[in-house]
Amino acid sequence: MADLFQTTARDTGDYTAKDIEVLEGLEPVRRRPGMYIGGTDERALHHLVAEVLDNAMDEAVAGHANRIELELLADSSVIVRDNGRGIPVDPHPKYRDKSALEVILTTLHSGGKFSDSVYKTAGGLHGVGVSVVNALSDRLTVEVAREKRLYAQHFSRGAPQGPLEVIGAAPNRRGTTLKFHPDPEIFGERARFKPATLYRMARSKAYLFKGVEIRWSCDPVLITGSDTTPATETLHFPNGLTDFLSHALEDRTLVTAQPFTGEVEVQNGETGRVEWAIAWPADEDDGFLNAYCNTVPTPLGGTHEQGLRTALLRALKAYGELVGNKRAAQITADDILGGTAIMLSVFIRDPQFQGQTKEKLVSQHATRLVEQAVKDRFDHWLADQPEQSNQLLGFIIDKAEERLKRRQQKDTQRKTATQRLRLPGKLADCTRTNREDTEIFLVEGDSAGGSAKQARRRDTQAVLPLRGKILNVASASADKLRGNQELSDLLLALGCGTGDRYDEAALRYDRVIIMTDADVDGAHIASLLMTFFYREMPKLIENGHLYLAIPPLYRLTQGAVTLYARDDKHKDELMANGFKGRGKIEISRFKGLGEMPSQQLKETTMDPDKRVLVRVTIPDTRDAEQRDDAKDTAQLVESLMGRKPELRLAFIQENARFVRDLDV
Repeated sequence: MADLFQTTARDTGDYTAKDIEVLEGLEPVRRRPGMYIGGTDERALHHLVAEVLDNAMDEAVAGHANRIELELLADSSVIVRDNGRGIPVDPHPKYRDKSALEVILTTLHSGGKFSDSVYKTAGGLHGVGVSVVNALSDRLTVEVAREKRLYAQHFSRGAPQGPLEVIGAAPNRRGTTLKFHPDPEIFGERARFKPATLYRMARSKAYLFKGVEIRWSCDPVLITGSDTTPATETLHFPNGLTDFLSHALEDRTLVTAQPFTGEVEVQNGETGRVEWAIAWPADEDDGFLNAYCNTVPTPLGGTHEQGLRTALLRALKAYGELVGNKRAAQITADDILGGTAIMLSVFIRDPQFQGQTKEKLVSQHATRLVEQAVKDRFDHWLADQPEQSNQLLGFIIDKAEERLKRRQQKDTQRKTATQRLRLPGKLADCTRTNREDTEIFLVEGDSAGGSAKQARRRDTQAVLPLRGKILNVASASADKLRGNQELSDLLLALGCGTGDRYDEAALRYDRVIIMTDADVDGAHIASLLMTFFYREMPKLIENGHLYLAIPPLYRLTQGAVTLYARDDKHKDELMANGFKGRGKIEISRFKGLGEMPSQQLKETTMDPDKRVLVRVTIPDTRDAEQRDDAKDTAQLVESLMGRKPELRLAFIQENARFVRDLDV
């Protein structure tokens, strides 16, 4: 034992007091940015803007500002302005040689939100937000218009570049302007803000506080390709969350004639404000629950969401008991919230979040506050309109019974022919129960899948996202085929089997549509899928079920006229003959289906009344006249997709002279 202790002492002898670092000022932020903004990736980069915008929103919520400006410049600098009180500029009582503004910008855990004497409710609470932005910016300038004077101070990587200066008189101006540029040493030389992300952030803030007007602007050079973000827009929504819900649901059919909306100021032991807007889409697809605390989004939910769940469940169960519907006793909060469109916003004093990025609210009193506010109003809402309330109750009970039915089927593991079909989780199925006039779109990736799900007709159109390029079945072994998850999901979705086990009657869709990007990679993915169907389900092609969608490659705009071109040749034709005016024609190339707004994808590629589909056909081996063509087709597939690379090389060498244009 003595030897052990001597060895340990020798091993640790170099670890002394001189090895203990004490990081001063904002150096901890630059050393470990992940502790303060969650990392250095794109999400963390955009969190910098959220921190500054939250401060401006706190001024608005406190009643001292009614206008905020968010501007994105060409060099990826961001400017946030408000017409609030302005950051104090007088000397700080603890640091007489520094202004309060400099203390706030250069000191962690400094600010006016630790008590409720200045802000009754606030989103920025830890006193690190704007100082963290300063630490992680290679240049930052703050201007304050206060008491008819304009002040300014410049910073770089958290350090002042000079004292606070008096710029001049500002008799008609008030508020704070903060301009910053993220430090490439932290985020990388190629880090850029996305206009669409910042625009959505500004719009959500305007929805959350109906008293504020947010003026958005972005240098037009940053809006490229299929990005439809406006260069300038004034965001003001007098109906708050109700306006957001109306915009998000557009023309979707609801279970109830009107959504359940409300706003409550609570002035007892649980002081705060709660606002909500809830609707139950009849199709049950693409629901969402967006919750906020003091205008800060909480994507991981928290105690305010729990209060909402409890309120809705108790009120609806009580209504079921009131009307004598005993089946209401079996419903759960998941039955009520599943597929529902929900906006929830709370304003409370001293909220407690999980982590600096404030993704989850953990304040226990928020549960009681929301439950108390929502349950009473939901009770009255249900009692005041019994016809639509009974309709909603029946809709939720049906969901509960379907849930119980699925559980029973899972528990008993029934193996009869009537067992519920197991479908892949990524599949957004259509609601029509029979196959007539239904179709499934096979798309590449979750991004394109998300756009397609928003653009589809939910009654007849299903969407199955596939991950990248699927397996080449012409060169893969049987074991690889059986073990490939993407092909397994596809077979489950179609339901008709393969090869000799193909069952036309079991096919779940009338049309199977391959929808890939209008580029070389998209064409490769389409060829792999067509090879799969040709090898494994030739009868699906022979019976006329397989199609190719033709998405546009270009968008051409002249004034109010917009046309879409499938390829370069089509683009040239439209440029020559498609426009009657003489103005400049703006040309943008779509990067892919995932970058295309859902409305454009619907109009150009998925709407049965407007789209163009190409049916995939193969020669019929039963027809004597087509037998030779069928043999040639089989040889071509084997040459291009099979296991022998020498056949591909020979085909390329023989046909290279016919190639004129390459899209690479």
